[in-house]
Amino acid sequence: MINIGKSLIVVGLFIAVVGAVLVFSDRIPWLGRLPGDIFIRKGNFTFYFPLATCVIISIILSLIFLWMRK
Repeated sequence: MINIGKSLIVVGLFIAVVGAVLVFSDRIPWLGRLPGDIFIRKGNFTFYFPLATCVIISIILSLIFLWMRK
């Protein structure tokens, strides 16, 4: 059986890391400006979708959750 205390510590650390990334995201120059991100500007219309950034974050989160599962 999984110890609930250890699980809460891991979840708390994960939330702290995500919070730190959000606070310091403006200081990470490559975040949101990767070569696979979609940016379209036509006249007064701008469309931005950070596709490559989402893929990188998804891979990192998948690895973290895989590690937490074991």
